Amino acid sequence: MLGDVTDFLLAHDLDINVFTLAIAHDYLTGTDGRMMRLIDHRIQARDPLTAEWLEKISAEAGSDEREVLNRIMSRLESNIDAFDRTSSAAKTAASDYSEALTAHVGDLGRAVAPALNHADHAGHERPGTNTQMMQELVTLARAMVERTTMLEQDMARSMLETRALRRSLEQARRSAEEDHLTGLPNRRAFEHRLTAEFTAAREAGEQLAVAFCDIDNFKRINDEHGHEAGDRVLKSVASSLAHISDDRCHVARHGGEEFVVLLRGRSLHQAWELLDDSRAAMAERRMVNRATDTPYGKVTFSGGIADVFAFPDPRSALRAADRALYRAKSEGRNRIIVANPVSDLTARPLSRKS
Repeated sequence: MLGDVTDFLLAHDLDINVFTLAIAHDYLTGTDGRMMRLIDHRIQARDPLTAEWLEKISAEAGSDEREVLNRIMSRLESNIDAFDRTSSAAKTAASDYSEALTAHVGDLGRAVAPALNHADHAGHERPGTNTQMMQELVTLARAMVERTTMLEQDMARSMLETRALRRSLEQARRSAEEDHLTGLPNRRAFEHRLTAEFTAAREAGEQLAVAFCDIDNFKRINDEHGHEAGDRVLKSVASSLAHISDDRCHVARHGGEEFVVLLRGRSLHQAWELLDDSRAAMAERRMVNRATDTPYGKVTFSGGIADVFAFPDPRSALRAADRALYRAKSEGRNRIIVANPVSDLTARPLSRKS
């Protein structure tokens, strides 16, 4: 992480101080979602990152609402889990206590009955003090049984409500990790998926590839046809990539017109072929602006792909895939290039015969 932070600051010619170190850390780890998105947009617009600009948006931003919500949800989920466990244990204890108490009430009732019957046969004399105390104890015990039964029912209702709340929170969390335009997972969800897939692939001895894809000439589409047309193109590319998604291939929108793909259990060449087929299928489509009947022209995307285990860590592989993507852009777009693990500053094109 220290190396990544240093690379980020040097790449943008920023002084190394407490403020810029914190900004770089929050951006690279995704701690501050709003800051991350603003920086991404500025980088994509090819505008420089300056200390003055960072200080300005930092002062204006405050805490990102989604991050605050995420932290609150995590605490709520933790408290709900603890309450559910406590309620379940208390309900079981109440049930056991109720059963035991009911049994004792029966024993007490049977013990008191002979004394009461004797009093009735003796001319309804007042029961003795011990018999009266036992009778009062039976009455009290029966009231306790009723109260315990009510408490058990209340706890059962609370458990149902708690589990319903947990389901609502899980749904809210899924919503917070979804890109609402394309329906794909967002960058934050992908970061979690990358960690999980990396661990699973390493333990299973499987291959793992990661790719960055970026829509070609997207700014021109927005400028010439408007943002609604741009949104439609984004959704079309997202749909094209989503077709290759399964339990071992995960596609997410990384931000702007950029997507990221994670492929496990395939060789690098197989992963490249799968992604290149999606690219070719997208390039064959001819999209038209429905509002004006004006063709968009050929909509394509470029990509860079890297073998995750050929690099020191997943983040290094991501950087290599990103560099391969920009190599694909510079070499004419509408192609997928494989990052070279010997030097992540170079990349090589891959052919069907590779």
